[in-house]
Amino acid sequence: MKQKKLGFGTMRLPLLDSSDQTSIDFPQMCEMVDTFLQQGFTYFDTAYMYHDYTSETMVRRALVERHPRKDFCLATKLPPWMIQQKDDMERIFHEQLEKCGVTYFDYYLLHSITSAIYETAQRMDCFSFIQEKKKQGLVGKTGFSYHDNAKLLDAILASHPEVDFVQIQLNYADWDSEDIQARLCHEVCVKHGKPVIVMEPLKGGALARIPEAAKKILQGFSPHRSAASWAIRFAASQENVMMVLSGMSGSGQMLDNISYMRDFQPLSVEETACIDRVKQIITAAIAVPCTGCRYCVEVCPARIPIPDYFALYNDQKRFVFAPVHAAHYMNLSQNHGKASGCAVCGQCEAHCPQHIAISEYMKEIAAVFETPH
Repeated sequence: MKQKKLGFGTMRLPLLDSSDQTSIDFPQMCEMVDTFLQQGFTYFDTAYMYHDYTSETMVRRALVERHPRKDFCLATKLPPWMIQQKDDMERIFHEQLEKCGVTYFDYYLLHSITSAIYETAQRMDCFSFIQEKKKQGLVGKTGFSYHDNAKLLDAILASHPEVDFVQIQLNYADWDSEDIQARLCHEVCVKHGKPVIVMEPLKGGALARIPEAAKKILQGFSPHRSAASWAIRFAASQENVMMVLSGMSGSGQMLDNISYMRDFQPLSVEETACIDRVKQIITAAIAVPCTGCRYCVEVCPARIPIPDYFALYNDQKRFVFAPVHAAHYMNLSQNHGKASGCAVCGQCEAHCPQHIAISEYMKEIAAVFETPH
């Protein structure tokens, strides 16, 4: 099946209630799935834990039960950090088959590999497990999603040349980041001849909501293109990139993405120069580089909605003090832990793909939103 380069990521599906990750707007999701397929796009990406463990089920209902299996490719992921014993892998895999309503996965990944999670994956022999599923015909291609430095990625690919692809975080804001190392990780994949699937091309939506000064640069070059289009085309233009995932949380976002990815054209030299100018502005404007993956929320004993607080904090820093941000904070904290409730246990930071010093930021957020102004 020849694939267009845009993939439908299901980590940020449309919600009826923004505070409830399970309140997925099913009619809108169905409309988006139908449109995506009608326009010739075929790749869908989900994972065991997305949307509080409901994403795979919703993919079954909106996609698998409503469209022929031959018309789409489906990817999901095994979370190594949840593996306590080897039998857990078999249990989770078959649960995923059942939840997705399929007899095989086109792409199957080890989820969110970092140095710590890689140690678990090695100890539990997770790489051999996914290869065995491939031999059994239950998986088409194997790979892993990755959130660590380029040196470790090089070592992993040297030890596991059997994987078919790698999924990395790649966007123009993180291209030269010392923490994310998008460029360096991409170069490692190219060196090992591994096709790249891109995640977070919009950096959790931040590159769709760029500062006005940055927006003017892009609009000056092309008045009618969205900020998101520049970011996704940047990712899709890189060598060896086979797919760019976009977590489209509404029909409008999908239609915009389709408009420029239906007949994808790589960035020109002039467009790349525009992005270089924009990158400098954006890097200075983002206070916390959180992408909203919510891995931290899963392990927080204080039930703090960390990504939601970071989003409010970033907006507060961009637009100075605005009462609406404080009001949103108070609403969220009614049913969740406050930032001041952080116990500095470090569990969130161990699971953060962006390597953010979360506990330190919780102190700052508490000072900003819990202190009367």
